[in-house]
Amino acid sequence: MDDAPAPKTRVELTARGLILGFAITVVFTAANVYAGLKVALTFSTSIPAAVISMAVLRSFKGHTIWENNIVQTVASAAGTLSSVIFVLPGLLMIGWWSGFPFWSSFGICAIGGVLGVMYTIPLRRALVTRSDLPYPEGVAAAEVLKVGMASSLAADAAGEGREGLLALTAGALTSAGVVILSALKLFSDGVSVFFRPFPTAATGLGASFSLLLVGIGQLMGIAVGSAMAVGLLIAWGVATPLLSAAHPVAGDAAHAALSVWKGQVRLIGAGTIAAAALWTLGKLAIPVWTGLMSAIAASRRSLDPELERSEHDLPIWIVGLISLACLVPMAWLLHAFLDVPAGAPLRSLMAPLVVGGVVYIAVVGFLVAAVCGYMAGLIGSSNSPVSGLAILGVLGAAAALALLAKATAGPAGQHALVAFSLLVTSILVAVATVANDNLQDLKTGQLVGATPWRQQLALLAGVFAGALVIPWTCNLLLKSNGFVGVPGHALSDTPLQAPQATLISTLARGVIEGGLDWRLIGMGLAVGAVLVAIDETLRRTTGRLSLPPLGAALAMYLPSDVIVPVILGALIGWAYERWTGAKSWGQPAKRLGVLLASGLVVGESMMAVLLAGLSIAEGKGDPLALLGSDPTGGRGVWIGALGCGVVLATLYPWIGRLARRGAERSDFHIRAFKPNREQTP
Repeated sequence: MDDAPAPKTRVELTARGLILGFAITVVFTAANVYAGLKVALTFSTSIPAAVISMAVLRSFKGHTIWENNIVQTVASAAGTLSSVIFVLPGLLMIGWWSGFPFWSSFGICAIGGVLGVMYTIPLRRALVTRSDLPYPEGVAAAEVLKVGMASSLAADAAGEGREGLLALTAGALTSAGVVILSALKLFSDGVSVFFRPFPTAATGLGASFSLLLVGIGQLMGIAVGSAMAVGLLIAWGVATPLLSAAHPVAGDAAHAALSVWKGQVRLIGAGTIAAAALWTLGKLAIPVWTGLMSAIAASRRSLDPELERSEHDLPIWIVGLISLACLVPMAWLLHAFLDVPAGAPLRSLMAPLVVGGVVYIAVVGFLVAAVCGYMAGLIGSSNSPVSGLAILGVLGAAAALALLAKATAGPAGQHALVAFSLLVTSILVAVATVANDNLQDLKTGQLVGATPWRQQLALLAGVFAGALVIPWTCNLLLKSNGFVGVPGHALSDTPLQAPQATLISTLARGVIEGGLDWRLIGMGLAVGAVLVAIDETLRRTTGRLSLPPLGAALAMYLPSDVIVPVILGALIGWAYERWTGAKSWGQPAKRLGVLLASGLVVGESMMAVLLAGLSIAEGKGDPLALLGSDPTGGRGVWIGALGCGVVLATLYPWIGRLARRGAERSDFHIRAFKPNREQTP
C-alpha cells in the first residue's frame, strides 16, 4: 500500500495534466515523425516529457508525482504511435494514395492504438505487478519522476528537474541552430567519399552533419552502436565492393556503389532484419506463452471488490466492449479503402477481404501485442524488434492474400492487393508499437503508486492525440520535402528517405506481384544467422558483451550517412558515461546526458518541421537561402564538420559540470537507473 492521499483528494488525472500532455504530444510526435521518415529511427518521449511536466507543473499549487506521470503517459503513447509512418508512406510509393487522407490516416492510428491499449490491460498484473521483468525504460522514467518531485519539495526548489530542463533546452536550441545554419547554406549537410578499390569494384562512405543522429546514437547505446559498426563494415567494406565487382556498373564510383547498395545490399539487410526478429521471437516463445497464461489467470482477480486502488484496471467488460467496438470502424475503413476506382478488380472479393482483414488484425494483433509487451519488459521497448515484426506482418498478409485472392483478382487486381496488405500491416504496426510502450508506462505507474485505470485512460487520450498530429505532419513533410520513390513536385530537392516504408512496400509488391530477389533475402538470412550466433556466443561467454543482430542489420539497410553519425553518438555517449561513471555525481550526470541527447533529437526535428511550413508558405524549397547557394565558397563541409565538433566538445563537459554543481548544491542522488536506450523501429 502506498502513502498517497485519500482518493477524494488525490491529484492525478487532471484537465491541466491532459492539456500539457497534448501540448508536448504535438512537439514530440511531430519530431518523431520527421526522425522516422528521415532515418527510420525514433526516440522515447517518456523522460523528456516527464522533465518538461515537472518544470511546468511546479508552478501550480497541488501538483503531484501522479499528475506528472499522467503527462508523460499521454506524451509517451502518442510518441510511440508515430512508428506507423514506417508503413504508411508505402501507400504513396505504390501510387495508391497521392497524399495522407486525414480520416483514413487518423483511423489507422486510432483503431490500432486503441486495440494496443486494450490488448495490454489484461496482461498488466502478470507482466508488471507480479513479474520480475526489468522494464528498463519504465524504471528510468519512474526514477526521474521521483527525483523531480523530491527536488520540487526541497527548500531551494531548484533540483534536478530544473537541471534536466536546462540540458534538454540546450540540446534542442543547439541542434535547431545547426539546422538553421545549414538552411542558410553556411554549413554543409554532410560529406561523402566514394572510390574504386580496384577497377571493377566501387564503395564509399558518407556522414551527415546531424546532431539528431548523434543524439539517437547516444540513446541507443554502445552495444547497438558497435553492432551498427559491424553492419556498416559488412555493407560497405564487403558486400558493396564484392557485388559491384561481380556485376560492374558503368559510371563513376559514387553511381556504381550506390546502385549496388540500393538494388542488392539493402535486400540482404532486409533478410538480416527478418532473421534477427525471428530469432528473438523464437527465443521468447516459451516465456511469452507462460506470461500469457499467468495473465489470464491473474485477470480473474479484477472482479475482486477488495482489491487495492493500485490494482484497479479498467473493468474487463469495458475492455472487451471497446475491443469489439473497434472492429466496426475497422471494417468500414477496410471497405472504404477498397471502394475506389483502383479497387474495382476486387469488388467481387470485397466481403471476404474485409472480414478476413478484420479477423487477421484482431487475432494477430493480440498475439503481436502480447509478444511486444513481454519483450518490452524483458529487453526494453528500444530493443524490441518491432521493425522485424512489421516485416513479418507484411510478409504474412501479402502471402495470405497471394494465396487466397491472387488467382481470382487476376493481374489487374494485384496492385489493389498490395495496397490492402500495406493497410492491414499499418494497423498491426500501430497495435504493436503502442503495446510495446504501454506496459513500460504502466510499470512507471506502479513504481510511483499511480492508479492503473486512470493511467489507461491517459494512454487512450495519448493515442487520439497522436492520431490527430501524425496525418498533419506527414502531409506537411510530403509537400515540402517529399519522399524518395514518391512522384510529385515537392519544393525541396532533398526528399526524405522513408527507408522502412520503402522496404515494406518492396516486400509486399515482391510477394504479390513477383520479382522479389529471394536469393538476396536468403543471403541476408544467412548473414543474420551468423550474427545471431556471434551475439549468443558473446553473451554466454562474457556475460556482459553483446552484438545485437538487429543493429547490424539496420546498418546494412540504412544509408551510411545516417549510420556513421549514429555510431559516433554511441561512442560519445559511452565516453561520457565512462568519464562521469566513477564520480560522486555520476548518476545525475547520466540522466542529464539522456536529456541532452533527447534535446538534440527534438530540436533538429522540430526546426525541420517549422522549415517545412515556411517552405510551403513561401513556395520554395530553400526559404532561408538568403545568402545564395554557396556563400562559403566551397568551404561548407569543413565549416560544418568543425562547427558540429566544437558544439559536441562543449555540450558534454558542460552538462557534466551542471551535474556536479547540482550535486554540490543539493543532495539529489537517488538509486541508479539504466538510461533509456532507444532504437526503433
